[in-house]
Amino acid sequence: MDITKKILYCYNCNAPIVLIDKVVREDTCFTCNRDVRCCKNCRFWDPGAHNQCRENLTEYVPDRERANFCASFEPRVGLLSSSSDTASAKAKLEALFRK
Repeated sequence: MDITKKILYCYNCNAPIVLIDKVVREDTCFTCNRDVRCCKNCRFWDPGAHNQCRENLTEYVPDRERANFCASFEPRVGLLSSSSDTASAKAKLEALFRK
């Protein structure tokens, strides 16, 4: 039997977390002890979307960094972009459309 492992990177410290089974509410990052099953570690989290979620049927979650019971949670693959990456992208866009 082949067990497929996925790697989730903690939203807070970018530590790799190997996922063998589903993420449960009590799971925490081994490095920084933050909750793993939270909005910022979900593939649907999007700070620019309504309710900061790309799933349209989710309930409002007041703290995106705390564990919750969202039924739509799916672990995010890859690292979150850093704020410097975002600032760099915005600067490039502004330069592109500057008159």
